[in-house]
Amino acid sequence: MFGKLEHELEMHVPASEVWDLFGTLRIGQFVEQEMTELFQKVELIEGDGGVGTVLKLTFAPGIPGPTSYKEKFTKIDNEKRIKEVEVVEGGYLEHGFTLYRVTFHVIEKGEDSSALKSTIEYEVREEDAANASLVSIEPVANIAQLAKNYFSRNKAAKEAKQ
Repeated sequence: MFGKLEHELEMHVPASEVWDLFGTLRIGQFVEQEMTELFQKVELIEGDGGVGTVLKLTFAPGIPGPTSYKEKFTKIDNEKRIKEVEVVEGGYLEHGFTLYRVTFHVIEKGEDSSALKSTIEYEVREEDAANASLVSIEPVANIAQLAKNYFSRNKAAKEAKQ
């Protein structure tokens, strides 16, 4: 069984600023700092932020389900500003999923405007199809909203200094 969920959020900063966060290793550091209620730690296991990079995300104590999972950067297109990440160990794979992929696409809207489109694609074995209900766009939507808030704070701070 294959499924797909999408979320899009307007950002009031240039696409290059959004990509500088989502297209790099900074996103792991950002998630670890901004989502302490969900993640205890985000560790670089291998790589330098390019394709093939592996991160281990450890959930905060008390979060139900697996304690951690590993994800691998499978595609990074700096021109189109597209990054794909797949779970390669733990997490959804422990619940009958054969694929769990998150794609971030930063879309330029104007000089100081962009959008972040997040997509989750998954495939789950037929005998585990009921587990498809575990998939939610909410975590990536929350990351997008936290990033938007972060950019707004930074923009306000820059404007206050001028």
